[in-house]
Amino acid sequence: MRQLTIAMPKGRIFEEALDMLRTASYNVPPSFDLSRKLLAEVKEEGLTFILAKPSDVPVYVEHGVADVGIAGKDVLLEEDRNVYEVLDLGISRCHLSVAGLPGAEPDPFAPKVATKYPRIASDYFREQGEQVEIIKLNGSIELAPMIGLAERIVDIVSTGKTLKENGLVELETIRSITSRLIVNPVSYRLKDEAVRQLTERLQLVVQGGDGL
Repeated sequence: MRQLTIAMPKGRIFEEALDMLRTASYNVPPSFDLSRKLLAEVKEEGLTFILAKPSDVPVYVEHGVADVGIAGKDVLLEEDRNVYEVLDLGISRCHLSVAGLPGAEPDPFAPKVATKYPRIASDYFREQGEQVEIIKLNGSIELAPMIGLAERIVDIVSTGKTLKENGLVELETIRSITSRLIVNPVSYRLKDEAVRQLTERLQLVVQGGDGL
């Protein structure tokens, strides 16, 4: 059996991905104790999981310490790593949006946008023909309009509850986001059978099949 190392983030993506693997007839335990672990192994299936920050998943896959990974399309667009995107898993659905305080107007001379996604935000506003100053933040993006750091933010929206709780509204939708299966280019060649089998079994689940 050819071993595969899979990188993915803890939390919602990890849990939904494990459910997909179980549906695809991989013998994955019903739960992992991941309170402190960064590695988890399923020896009978030849799978090792690397638990990483979302933005690090494509890095691990690009550098080959993970053969495959599961990452949100937002992370893939922002990181722009040398990986193959082979399957849209359709899980962890959300969308990227521009948001701000209701009725607030951007500064006509120096409009500011705060975001964890400077590449995506820059590309989006450039396509809209709008010049803005991008302010990179790593957390609590919703705070920026509230304290006057920026008029608008670009961030992931799932239910919209966090925006509403902070008095913000969605202004524009940039694109929908789902999680994708990505593969290291070298592993794609050297472990082609294992990668192909994983992809095909997950594809059956995506299409509504019962696995194998």
